[in-house]
Amino acid sequence: MNPVRRLTPADIPAAMRLKEAAGWNQTAEDWRNVLALAPEGCFGIDCDGTLRATATAVCFGRELAWIGMVLTDPAYRGRGLARGLMEHALEFLRASGVAWVKLDATDMGRPLYQSLGFHDEGAIERRLRPAGPAMRGDRTQKFYLDATLDREAFGADRSALLGLLAGIESASSGAGHAMGRPGSNAAFFGPCVARSRESARDLAAWFLDRHPGEGVYWDVLAENAEAVALTREFGFERARSLVRMALSFGSAPPLGNHDELVFATAGFEYG
Repeated sequence: MNPVRRLTPADIPAAMRLKEAAGWNQTAEDWRNVLALAPEGCFGIDCDGTLRATATAVCFGRELAWIGMVLTDPAYRGRGLARGLMEHALEFLRASGVAWVKLDATDMGRPLYQSLGFHDEGAIERRLRPAGPAMRGDRTQKFYLDATLDREAFGADRSALLGLLAGIESASSGAGHAMGRPGSNAAFFGPCVARSRESARDLAAWFLDRHPGEGVYWDVLAENAEAVALTREFGFERARSLVRMALSFGSAPPLGNHDELVFATAGFEYG
């Protein structure tokens, strides 16, 4: 197998071609953000002079890392490229002193991740609302990052990620905050963390008001019944389901995240 190398911004056009072949929603700006957050943790493999496979590992301190953008050119599947990238990424994270690694697995990728020691945590659902009318007047305020709330919800410090995403679209409401961003297939709502369903509802309405003529994706943890009910209230239906998986190095203590506060995740590449 060809050697694993680090990705650079010059690889974004080739990485976008891999993304498009998979039908995923990320944009070139998403790739730029991943590379900015994890310049040492974005990996690829070239075959026949072209980038054919990728994987990214974004670290949230030493507590947690998130694997994402595991993509292989369809014509080059079955050659061990994804396994080689995953093994390289996990060795990189182990050497970096990260305690936990998580990812959201497709049905295609899950057997590979299981073979590498990941275990299932629960289902995560991508829900879709087709283009529709605006919802109601905006009841949100200017974005303010409640770092304590966000860490309690997510289980690790992701302020660097939120700092990037807040510059795109962001708002706060009561005890909660949310962000959103464009996508190549649909606008994306998330992350959203809140201490009440009412705050989360205001934040979802804010985002939908801003995107009345677009389809919108909203990723929720299936076990968060309040979040799932809220997506249904706004007319979202399940578009696909993945499995959230986790792996720990050594005897790492539990992260202590609180999924009941997570009303929308940040996307499959970020958690």
